[in-house]
Amino acid sequence: MIFSSFFKALAQLPDPKFRRVLLLGIGLTIGLLVATYAGLLWIIQAFAAGGISLPFVGEVTWLGDLLGWGSLGLMILLSVFLMVPVASAMTSLFLDDVAQAVEEVHYPTLPSVPRANFWEGLRDTVNFLGVLIGANILAFVLYSMLPFFAVPIFFALNGYLLGREYFQLAAMRRIGRAEAKVLRKKHSGKIWLAGCLMAMPLSIPLVNLFIPILGAATFTHLYHRLS
Repeated sequence: MIFSSFFKALAQLPDPKFRRVLLLGIGLTIGLLVATYAGLLWIIQAFAAGGISLPFVGEVTWLGDLLGWGSLGLMILLSVFLMVPVASAMTSLFLDDVAQAVEEVHYPTLPSVPRANFWEGLRDTVNFLGVLIGANILAFVLYSMLPFFAVPIFFALNGYLLGREYFQLAAMRRIGRAEAKVLRKKHSGKIWLAGCLMAMPLSIPLVNLFIPILGAATFTHLYHRLS
């Protein structure tokens, strides 16, 4: 069910409407990634006024590193970790457009639904993002205590959080917040697994740029199959 939903999303790439949303999503993903990376470099410089030296990178001086070619490699490397919050931040912006493109092709008999309120969706996304960041900060304690299990803990935790967020928002378009929550709890195992399978490619540089939009399409299919 999960893989067939993903391959349906992948097969829709030639659709002009879907491709337009995908390209917009990739552009915004890169923009959010650069902004997140810039913020990280600024924090590093704030705590080390004269800059600090990192192995294989050299001195980190925020603006110089942000504008330098060497920064590109470091940003791609850090995207393994930064793409999880970036993917979470994408949901309120593009899920409606992705879901509409998917439903027009695969579920044409469904009645149309009004677009979600932007500010309400943004509020949900900020709340989800706060939970995701907070949970990952706490998870660093587990990483230090159980270093050999750090990778599975990372995927299990972020898979649960991303699956919960993407499915909840996809379901809310059709059945509202309360019923979406009931449906999510009923199928929590499948949703968690789907989230883990989404979190894994998010850790692959460059491939991860495509995952937020493809993930939104996959969870739209998953919602319709589970409902």
